[in-house]
Amino acid sequence: MSYGEHYQAQTVLSAPAEAVFAFLDDPLRLVAHMSKPTLMMGYSTMRMELDAAGGRAVGSVMRLRGRFLAWPLAVDEAVIERREPWGKAWETSGIPKLILLAGYRMGFKVQVQEGRTHVTIWIDYALPTRGLPAFAGRCLGAAYARWCVDHMLQDTAKHFERPLAA
Repeated sequence: MSYGEHYQAQTVLSAPAEAVFAFLDDPLRLVAHMSKPTLMMGYSTMRMELDAAGGRAVGSVMRLRGRFLAWPLAVDEAVIERREPWGKAWETSGIPKLILLAGYRMGFKVQVQEGRTHVTIWIDYALPTRGLPAFAGRCLGAAYARWCVDHMLQDTAKHFERPLAA
C-alpha cells in the first residue's frame, strides 16, 4: 500500500534511551488513549490482542478490535522493524476495517543528543478512496492521525516526567 500522508511529533526526555524504548515497545501502552471513551473515538473504545511475542519482535502480530458508534472496527498490525533501543515500526496487514484511514505504517525513533533522549513518533497513512469513509477521511483523517501520535507522545512524556517520590 502507498502511504501518501505523514505526521510526526517529537519530545525531549531526561530518561535513558533504553527505558524510553522499553516503554514504547509495549503496544498496550501505545494504544492506551484508545482504550478510554473519548470524543475522537465516538465515546467507544478499542482493545488490543497480542500474539505470543507481545508485539516485541519483527513479525509479531497485534490486533485492534472495537466500534465507532455503530461501525465495527478491526485492524491487524505486524511489526516490520525493531532496533532496540533506537526504534520500531509496524504497519497494517490485510484489509483494515477502519473509517478515517485506509491503512498505515507507524513507528518511533529514539536518539540521544547532549545527554537527553529525543523521541519522534510518526505515522504514514493512506486515506480511504470510496464511500462515506473517503469523505470522512478527507475531513478528519489528518486530525485523527495527529490525535493518535500526539497522545502516544504525551503518555510517554507523562510517564517519564513524573516527580520522584521523596
